[in-house]
Amino acid sequence: MIDKKWIRHDLGSSVLHIERSRLKFFAKAIGETNPIYSDETAARLAGYADIPAPPTFLFSAELDSGALFSLLDLLCAPISKILHGEQSFEYFGPIVAGDTVTVRSRVKDIYDKKGGALEFIEIESQVANQHGDPVARMRSVTVLRK
Repeated sequence: MIDKKWIRHDLGSSVLHIERSRLKFFAKAIGETNPIYSDETAARLAGYADIPAPPTFLFSAELDSGALFSLLDLLCAPISKILHGEQSFEYFGPIVAGDTVTVRSRVKDIYDKKGGALEFIEIESQVANQHGDPVARMRSVTVLRK
């Protein structure tokens, strides 16, 4: 069982520069066809300062930080036993190419089901832009199979 002492554990922060080419690549990879995600002119005509980040982009950017993998190492949770269980996003403002965001994450909860056969690690992340304005909140649940 994962020790509940890790609840409220701060995973630290990651600073991520939002690059236009990466946003375009991500949009193409997920099959996004809305031109605001690939064409600067279309994005500006839609009211954005530049190409916006697709709604799920922040999760992949957060994975790049390595915070989740560091936590799994700390908890001695083997990668072969984990599943991505759930993900949600709440946006307070746009994130566009050229922005720099800071993602600060912490363990919100640890619980089990099925008599401990499945353990759940809930992580909450706050995202602020380069001006310190909150732009998003993310929640993810990682499942550890016994």
